Amino acid sequence: MRITPLDLHFQGTPGLIASYLVESGGELALIETGPGSTLANLRAALKSQGVDENNIRKIFVTHIHLDHAGAAGWFAQNGATIYCHPYAARHLIDPSKLIESARSVYLDQMDTLWGEMLPAPADKVVAMQDGESVPFGEVRVTAWDTPGHARHHHAFVIGGICFAGDTAGMRLAGTDYLSVTAAPPQFDPVAYLASIDRLLAANFDQLYLTHFDAVPDVKAHLTAYRARITEVHQRVAAWHTAGWSEQQIRDGYRDTEHAIALQAGLSDADWIRCEASNGTAMCADGVRLHCLKTVKA
Repeated sequence: MRITPLDLHFQGTPGLIASYLVESGGELALIETGPGSTLANLRAALKSQGVDENNIRKIFVTHIHLDHAGAAGWFAQNGATIYCHPYAARHLIDPSKLIESARSVYLDQMDTLWGEMLPAPADKVVAMQDGESVPFGEVRVTAWDTPGHARHHHAFVIGGICFAGDTAGMRLAGTDYLSVTAAPPQFDPVAYLASIDRLLAANFDQLYLTHFDAVPDVKAHLTAYRARITEVHQRVAAWHTAGWSEQQIRDGYRDTEHAIALQAGLSDADWIRCEASNGTAMCADGVRLHCLKTVKA
């Protein structure tokens, strides 16, 4: 089996969103497609690898956030089968509610950031249950239910290799700062920690992040990321209890994370890249919304 990371150059910036080209036994698959706005980049990357995009018959999307699955419908309309979480299937078939929700957040930036999300034909969408696997060349791809970032989230496992989507967070390649992927509205720290514990117990040989690339030390990464989830949750919960406003929490989250990132050795340029892919305002909102439901102010 061969795994090739494809950098989608989101917003013209390298190292933010990856799609993984996987080859096994003469079959080709993609794990993650990225957004519609980078579809042209993905197609060009496939061509540069000598791959005929029409030969990709399987697409695995960890969840239906636009930066992971926005281009999936295009591949489905061209004959590929999309494999996804059961809660994600209806949104791939009819993405109108997903698009409407995203547009209410991103407003006039919506099309520039995410591009078009095409509906997938219903007969090209397969919902996988937790632990279910599908044959792919000489291997099998198994779905692991891994909520916490989103309820509709799968990690995909091939032997000792895990494609973690957003369950294992964001880390720019070659850096040590771990950014907690906490986009609203489904951030759930209890479920998140359970998902991390499940990945830790598996003792994977390799872990691939959508944001971004392979992790050099799987156990160290997951252990550190587990602590980071708890850290951001406790911090925002304290601010919420103290009566901080939405904007105060956003500002506090940004300033604190910026300081942590710089202490971890991130450059100012890399911090800007992090903000472009996993913005602190968005993450602050995700954690705060969970606290609104669970923590008394």
